[in-house]
Amino acid sequence: MVLIVFFSCLFLGSLVGFFAGLLGIGGGLIIVPTLVYLLPLIDIDSQLVMPMALATSLASIVVTSSSAALVHHQQQNIPWALAKILIAFVAVGALIGAYIASVLSVKALTTFFASAVFVLAVYMLISIKSNNNHPMPSHFVLRVLGVFTGILSSLMGIAGGIVLVPMLNYFGLPLRQTIGVATVCGVMVAIFGSIGYIISGWGQLNLPSWSLGYVYLPALLGIVSSSSIFARYGVKLASVLPVAKLKKFFAGFLILVAIKMILQ
Repeated sequence: MVLIVFFSCLFLGSLVGFFAGLLGIGGGLIIVPTLVYLLPLIDIDSQLVMPMALATSLASIVVTSSSAALVHHQQQNIPWALAKILIAFVAVGALIGAYIASVLSVKALTTFFASAVFVLAVYMLISIKSNNNHPMPSHFVLRVLGVFTGILSSLMGIAGGIVLVPMLNYFGLPLRQTIGVATVCGVMVAIFGSIGYIISGWGQLNLPSWSLGYVYLPALLGIVSSSSIFARYGVKLASVLPVAKLKKFFAGFLILVAIKMILQ
């Protein structure tokens, strides 16, 4: 069953890597519900499934988003002056979110995840058609938004792109640059969120073999083995494909994921 989880995650990694490069979303919104389904196959305690899915998702995003961020940097899609304002505060929020997740119940985490996915997917659809000529807010407001993004991302096991992309695009930043900023911020969310989950899960009873805190290493290895490769293809395709239309399809997929998790 461990091998089944590994090879399933190998396929999963190719999918999330592609979307990470294309839309700057890290792939956590696909990884988490998939791991919630896969991890019980190896008899993981039901109370540990959700925090392990979130932790493993964030750990995989470290590699996936790093690969995508490198290509975005090479293509000059990252306005570093703006990214530097957000990075540190996104990281602080990620640590706070990991701590909050460690004290919430499984039901609360699952409900929060599904509800947040649904709201963000609807907002993604709305933001595509909105008039994005609003002035960029002050540095203080950007920092607050960075902390909020970090907390939400850590609680959901995502890189934060689904929050940052529509938000920065709302303030008039070109779409490809919003994806670039979201990708590099996603690296920081994933690093500090992963550290938080490893610390909070260290010494936890009933963890399966090959676990590092709440991070399940076989699933992590499967995802990152293919995600870093396909992330590069996603970035390259983002420069030629109609990203707005793809966002509509992806938002529809997220709504289906949210509904499925709520029904479960």
